[in-house]
Amino acid sequence: MERSHGLLLNEEALGQIGEHQRAEFVFEWLTHLKKLLPTVDRVDIRQNQRRLIDQLSAVLIGSPGPPTRWLLAHCLALLYRLGDPIPSSLMVERCNDIIRSKDDSPSGLPTRLAAVACLGSLYEQLGRMLVGSFKDTLVNLLKAMKSAESQGRYEIMLSIEKILRGLGVSAVSSHRDVYKVARACLTDRSMAVRCAAAKCLLELQREAVFLWTSELENVATLCFRAFEGSNYNVRVSVSKLLGTLVKEENNHNDGAPPRQGVKGRSSLEEVMDLLSAGFLRGGGGFLRTSGDMLKGTSSVSKDIRIGVTQACVVFVSTLGGSWLEANFPAFLSLLMELASHSRATQTPVDAAVTRRCVSFILRSTLGSLLGEKAQTNAAKQICIVVASQKRTIDAALTDGNVETRVSSADISASQHVLVCCLLELGALVQGLGSTAAPLLTDTTTALLDSVVSVLLHPVASARLAAAWCLRCVVMAMPSQCSPLLDRCAERLVALKSSPEAVAGYGAAVAALVAAVQHCPLGIPHTKGKVVLGLAEDLLRSASQNSRISLQRTQAGWMLVSSLVTLGPAVVEHHLSRLLLLWRCVFAASLREQDMELRRGDYFTWQVTLEGRAGALCAMKNLLLHCRELVTDDIISRLLTPLACAVTLLNKLPALLRSYGSSVHCFSVVYRLRVYELLSLLPPNTYQGSTPTLFFYLLVSDLSGQDNLNQPCSDLTLLPPLCHHDDLPLVGPALHDTDHRYIEEQVSVVGGASLDNDPFSLCDRGDDAPAPLPPHVALTAAATALFGVLFPHIISAQRVKILEQFAETVNQLKGQRQQTVQTHVCAALCSLLKGSVRGSLGPEELRPPALSLLSGALESSSPLIRCLAAEGLARLVQVVGDPGFTASVSLLCFDRLKTARDAASRSGYALALGALQRYTGGISSPQHLSTCLRVLFTLSQDSTSPEVQTWSLHSLSLVVDLSGCLYRTHAEPSFSLVLRLLLSTPPAHPEVHHSLGRCLHGLITCLGPDLQGTTLSPALRSSCLVGCSVMQAGPDCLVQARAISCLQQLHMFSPPHVNLASLVPALCANLCSSFLCLRRAVVACLRQLVQREALEVSEHAVALVKELPRRDNTQLVGLEGALFTLLDRESDPGLRRDIQETLVHMMASSSKLGHWLKLCKDVLSATTGGSRTSQEDDDGCRDDDSSAFRAHSESSGPFTALRWATRRFTVECVCRIIAQCESADPAHFDMVLAQERRLLESTDFLVLHLGDLVRMAFTAATDHSDPLRLAGLQTLLVIIRRFSSIPEPEFPGHVILEQYQANVGAALRPAFSPDAPPDVTAKACQVCSAWIASSVVSDLRDLRRVHQLLASSLAKVQSGRDPSSQLYNEAAATMETLAVLKAWAEVYIVAVESSRLKESPDRSADGSVSSSTNDGSGCESGGAGLLKLVQSDLSTLSRLWLAALQDYALLTLPQENTAQIPASGGAFYTAETVNQARAHYSSCWAPVLQASSLWLHSSGFLMADDTPATLSRPATPTSMGHTGSVGGAKSPEDVNTDRLHLILGISVEFLCSPHSEDQMENITSCLRALQALLDVSWPRAKIGNDQALSVELLSVLHRLMVTRESASVQLAVLDLLQQIVTAAQEHVREKRHSAEVDDGAAEKETLPEFGEGRDTGGLIPGRSLVFGALELCLCVLVRKLPQLSPKLAGTSPTAWTLTDSDCRLVSSAVSVLSELPSICSPEGSVSILPTVLYLLLGVLRELVHQPMGLGLVVQATLRALKSVLTSPMSRQEKSRGAWKLLLRSALNTLYSLFAPNLNHLKPISLLTALTVFLLSAGPDVCIMEPLHALSLQRFTASMESKDPLVSTRTKLGPEGSQFNRTLTSCLCPSGSHLVSFLLPLLISFLLDENALGSAPSASRSLHEAALKDLMRLGPQHPAVFRSLISSSPHLKSRLEAAVRGNQQSLNAKANGAKASGAKSSPSITLKTNFL
Repeated sequence: MERSHGLLLNEEALGQIGEHQRAEFVFEWLTHLKKLLPTVDRVDIRQNQRRLIDQLSAVLIGSPGPPTRWLLAHCLALLYRLGDPIPSSLMVERCNDIIRSKDDSPSGLPTRLAAVACLGSLYEQLGRMLVGSFKDTLVNLLKAMKSAESQGRYEIMLSIEKILRGLGVSAVSSHRDVYKVARACLTDRSMAVRCAAAKCLLELQREAVFLWTSELENVATLCFRAFEGSNYNVRVSVSKLLGTLVKEENNHNDGAPPRQGVKGRSSLEEVMDLLSAGFLRGGGGFLRTSGDMLKGTSSVSKDIRIGVTQACVVFVSTLGGSWLEANFPAFLSLLMELASHSRATQTPVDAAVTRRCVSFILRSTLGSLLGEKAQTNAAKQICIVVASQKRTIDAALTDGNVETRVSSADISASQHVLVCCLLELGALVQGLGSTAAPLLTDTTTALLDSVVSVLLHPVASARLAAAWCLRCVVMAMPSQCSPLLDRCAERLVALKSSPEAVAGYGAAVAALVAAVQHCPLGIPHTKGKVVLGLAEDLLRSASQNSRISLQRTQAGWMLVSSLVTLGPAVVEHHLSRLLLLWRCVFAASLREQDMELRRGDYFTWQVTLEGRAGALCAMKNLLLHCRELVTDDIISRLLTPLACAVTLLNKLPALLRSYGSSVHCFSVVYRLRVYELLSLLPPNTYQGSTPTLFFYLLVSDLSGQDNLNQPCSDLTLLPPLCHHDDLPLVGPALHDTDHRYIEEQVSVVGGASLDNDPFSLCDRGDDAPAPLPPHVALTAAATALFGVLFPHIISAQRVKILEQFAETVNQLKGQRQQTVQTHVCAALCSLLKGSVRGSLGPEELRPPALSLLSGALESSSPLIRCLAAEGLARLVQVVGDPGFTASVSLLCFDRLKTARDAASRSGYALALGALQRYTGGISSPQHLSTCLRVLFTLSQDSTSPEVQTWSLHSLSLVVDLSGCLYRTHAEPSFSLVLRLLLSTPPAHPEVHHSLGRCLHGLITCLGPDLQGTTLSPALRSSCLVGCSVMQAGPDCLVQARAISCLQQLHMFSPPHVNLASLVPALCANLCSSFLCLRRAVVACLRQLVQREALEVSEHAVALVKELPRRDNTQLVGLEGALFTLLDRESDPGLRRDIQETLVHMMASSSKLGHWLKLCKDVLSATTGGSRTSQEDDDGCRDDDSSAFRAHSESSGPFTALRWATRRFTVECVCRIIAQCESADPAHFDMVLAQERRLLESTDFLVLHLGDLVRMAFTAATDHSDPLRLAGLQTLLVIIRRFSSIPEPEFPGHVILEQYQANVGAALRPAFSPDAPPDVTAKACQVCSAWIASSVVSDLRDLRRVHQLLASSLAKVQSGRDPSSQLYNEAAATMETLAVLKAWAEVYIVAVESSRLKESPDRSADGSVSSSTNDGSGCESGGAGLLKLVQSDLSTLSRLWLAALQDYALLTLPQENTAQIPASGGAFYTAETVNQARAHYSSCWAPVLQASSLWLHSSGFLMADDTPATLSRPATPTSMGHTGSVGGAKSPEDVNTDRLHLILGISVEFLCSPHSEDQMENITSCLRALQALLDVSWPRAKIGNDQALSVELLSVLHRLMVTRESASVQLAVLDLLQQIVTAAQEHVREKRHSAEVDDGAAEKETLPEFGEGRDTGGLIPGRSLVFGALELCLCVLVRKLPQLSPKLAGTSPTAWTLTDSDCRLVSSAVSVLSELPSICSPEGSVSILPTVLYLLLGVLRELVHQPMGLGLVVQATLRALKSVLTSPMSRQEKSRGAWKLLLRSALNTLYSLFAPNLNHLKPISLLTALTVFLLSAGPDVCIMEPLHALSLQRFTASMESKDPLVSTRTKLGPEGSQFNRTLTSCLCPSGSHLVSFLLPLLISFLLDENALGSAPSASRSLHEAALKDLMRLGPQHPAVFRSLISSSPHLKSRLEAAVRGNQQSLNAKANGAKASGAKSSPSITLKTNFL
């Protein structure tokens, strides 16, 4: 609260504010006082107690509103409890005096109500301290009850409830008196009073034993009467009371002797008898019930039956899951007695409601209270009941004795039992998923046999329920689909003479086929052909036997309809046959149809209408499931039968007149199918085929006299057309509640049941379909079709139709008028909802449309008013005329002025707010002000809560539609909302809900302004006060809206929402019994944890442990509560929110150990053991025995969680690992983690590796297939992340090595014969990752996992028997390709590992461990693994190449798809092409690389390719071994095909890799190409085909530009090097051939091969050299931008090259140096300037870089030497040009020397200069001024003080040769140079004293200088003597050096003699810069 409040009320501040704000101020103070009192010292409280009591008393007599009086009562009682309780009796007396007073003034009632509330709170908190005044108080309250109005009765009941809670057993003397009053209130006309009375009696029964003993039957009857005419809240409250009472009675009588006169009846039977009595007879008295029985009618309302149903659920839920599990057989038997009772199933509607109620009881108890194991046992019990029912019926039907034969009533009773049992059995199996597999294998249960036997039941509903149950079995266990299809199809053929068999097995086959749309693995394609064949056979034979014509016709078309649900991939192959069937079922022409009407009887027409309705349903499914197949051509072929179908509609009235009711039902279904089909087709396709007469028939269905007597189900027809936000106005009937499954039956006309439409078995959806009766569904279809067709008729007819509608509505009265109004308005809204602006038509249409909608706004039905308001908004949108919008607004204003009835005022008020919902909102301030004046006035009309509710809802719409324009009205709106919140009685929660919408809209309107200082703090305070008022309200919807408002406020202004109070409030409602409240809580939590997860968790810890739990266990924080809630919830949206909340909390939490323990507890919370590995035949169980077998005990806080919750938990584990990857590196470093753990209290993932493997193992070995997949995925993630982490305690090993037995045990079940293909495919992926990870070093251990892959490969080789195939062929493709991919990955790793073993210098990059553990001599590492793979390599290579051929064909462009073989490929069939593409796309890359490596290893040398040595054929089709008609291909052709296959796939992928493609695929392609080009034969092929080489280069260039990955770019350059090498070899071969041909007469005039030819020109796009230059330039400029003149100076001054950059630049310059060799002499001249510019440019850039670039420098120098020594420099045609260019390059090199270079930079330049001088030759170097520049550079370097520089100057590469070359090159005489060199050389010499201690560089320099002096002296003696004689210091230095050198030689000689024959090896170290 933003106002500062203290312990006492600030009366001064209260006096300064206005009258309207005082109530808010007082409420704020009371809220603050409620929080403050428990924290204040008791001494302070007692000191201020008198003053506080006076202030609270003033509030008491100040007419407080309901929220204020409840808060006042609580504070007053709290004050007495915490302070001095003695004066409390005075306060009780004062309150009693107020209640006794006769004050009838307006302020008197609120004061009396406040006094009543205070009494309740005082007794509740002070309890027995006030027991002395209890009698007087109770008498006073009961006396006041007699004259109290509804508010008083409500408040008194609440007060008495609190009094009873506070006094407990002390109030036992008055229990009877309370009971008498409460039982009268339980049937009060006010629903709020009924709820309060139920709560009071619920509290009373805690101590008043008589309520559930002697008075139980009377209370039960009273509850039944309370249900009658009740609303949802009453049913919930009273059912809770009744369920609790019968629970207590059941517990009391358990173990007690039976009642007197009741023989052998158990307590459960007595309870069910009591509840059944209310269900069957209601709450009426004896006379009423007897009269109904005599009349043969039932007067039990749906309200009573639904209430009893909820009470039964409460009864079982309060007893708990353990009781249900123990007593389920008896409970089920009693429920089935109720379901089959004749009084509960007198009419079809009653039967449908009863079955729905029983199903709800079973679903609410079995589905939420039991774990998986208990659910399995329950399913077995249901199977027993089903089997016994079927045996009874079969025995009775076959009994020849007429007297004992079963009656039709018995058959009807059995059908209801079977329907309830089978629907629940299906739901149980579907929820269990693949964990229900033991049910099918249990011979004692015989689930499938029991269900299939019901398919022969004589009643259709039982047969359809059995068919649906089979569909659920297949959805849970897809492997059962094919066997069940075969079984049912076989029985259908064998028993096709039995009507029941044809109907039952036909429905079963249809349901099974329709289930395939929920099974990703599908069914074999041949099953579709079988189903279509069955359908055709049934339809052909339908006319052969009239006894079964109807059944065969219906079954045939059901099969066709189900076939269409298989999707386009299947249907496209059967479409022609389907079109033929549709054409045959309808008349060929209109004339033939007229002839049909003149022949046949009613039965013929029944069959005809049934057949044509079925055909239309199949067409509808085609449009729903195969829309892409419905082309214009197909539609044109459907138009003929469609025209006949529409024409027949017009003939139906004649048929009905002729044959009466016998064909009526068939005609309704036929019309329904026509309407549904036409609604889906584009109207322009059949506009000419549908006569106008048909549209009038449609109009007649909506408003005709014949349909007025049909009941109207507005709750099924109108809600989809209304706006979702307006539906709460209608009432709780449309709210999403836990009871909606039965609550929607209250107002639904007709019983929704599966037998209303057998074709609904083919619908999508997981829940059992409950189609409406045909006549109800027909109305809905007619309204939808009206909206589609109306815009396509002429304008005059449109006007006429709307006017006819308006006239019809005006002429009728009462219920008939409401029925037509419902139909007409629904049709009009359907039209407007699908129209666009300006499409309505002429202006003449507006008046009748407006008249219809305005009349509906005045309807007594709230749903019609909501529809009319939505229709008006749509009408305004479609008309799009501002003038029309203004006129409609004026109409609403005028009607609101004149209307006096609540319905009209509420309807027009809603229209006022919704009017501009679709026109962009309200933009006129004047219009907004006018609307607000009207709505403010209406919302304060306390005489009509309905008007208040609707006007406030409209006000919230205005707030939303006004946006920022509304901010000026925010303050009065807040004042209004708060005033109404504080004054509206609690009996009208709908008003509070609308107020909550307004508050939510106002918070959104203010938005971020709520957190700023510009907004008045009072508005923020008003928001919080409003939320507090709604939170304290008794209605769940209002509380949910309060939470939503706080959530919105937190989004805009987080600091002003107190999480310390909000989070506990949220947690308290987390397990609420109301779905809306749970949704609001989780949605709010989801938002809170995104920002403040840690704070939310801390606030929730203390509270969550106290939450009520199903198993009474203590949970670990809010996370545990959410996991439990997730396991129990079935609402998809709520489950999604819970999962997102948990994910956000996990992402924000630092408690790694806490989350892992939580996940571990969830995964171990199962009552049944996990799937364990089976015994192996070879007995290898020594280390694979399940070390991590899941135990059945549940020691954690969770019990019996389901597989879906555990699967989500496993996914959370994967998220935790992924989250740690981007966090601290210690999570994946055992050494670092252990060190850090000792120093800080941090947790790391690597320390929990054992738990991670245990959880993955537990999931991977479960019975649930989805959980197994998640477990295998987790295992894969663990292997990939932890395989390289070393084990610190065992060097040479990794930490994952200790879990190899567990990995093997987890993988083995996935390779069992019954494992689904997707599980096996995922396991193959894990196997390959495990083998490739190099974790296992011992081949014996590795062989265990290898054997699993070998077994899968054997299965691939053997193929599959089509007759035993369970899944679609695409599933086999997926599994086969997964196996091949796994083998490919293993082979790739084996080859790479073996190469590392063969290359010791590269072994450091290999795996962590490469030695055996036990030194047994087994092969290990790559070589051993390669040996394992080698045995299967011949088979694998064929399979890989076949898969690649398939992939190449499947990736052809659309225009080339004709090349795809009609018979399919090696691993896919023609029918599954589209599904197979995705599987091939996921596995082709490793297969491609493996194939290339195999071809590389074989060198493209073909062995004997015949598969004679194989025990099984390698593939269904061979690849590349047979050619066309001409016979076998040659090895050359086969190799060429293989090369082009791999090249084509690689190039096609690399040309346009999609953004989502993994980098792994690109790397695989590049490595595959590298492996190919390592072999001479493909290299020669590519070198010989320049166009192919250029194309490869263009692809590589694009890849270099678009991919920033260093590994990819390095691979690209490696490939470039290989392509250039291939070109070099090709040019070299051609030159060699030419030399041989010419006799090599003249070596220097080689033939001109290579690019450039005679001209030297290079054509871009066709030149290999040009493409290579482009690629090299791309790399160099990206890494060294200064090379480009355009980019020079643009890059930052300080930049460095990474290691990968250095390798890239090195590779690029290396390729550059090779390019002249593949050019002709003229071509080499063309590219030489570019090459030299780039090489010298790289050198220039590198000398400006710091140290660490030696690799690049060396590569550049090598490249420079390669260019300088190129043969092209010596060619006659190019020698001159080369010489000039090289001189220019040398001059450029000289210019790179600068005085400011550091000591390392001259070394590189000097080395480059040395390379130039040594390699370029004298022709280049002796030119002036080049030789002078050389001397200058060397002189400057010689004078360097750094010995390293001088050493490198002297001891550069080949230093001696350099000196000799220098003297010979620069000066022919040499004397001048010698006189220059000798002093320098002598200056490098060391004397005998300095030589021993000198550094190695100085010694090397000394030795080299002395050696050169010894060589130069004899060559130039005159110069030498002259120099020595003229320089004594040089002479002495030389002599000292010679003496020192001699001493060194003598010492070496003496050492050699002393060592005898042994000689110490010496290594000469050389630095080779070239």
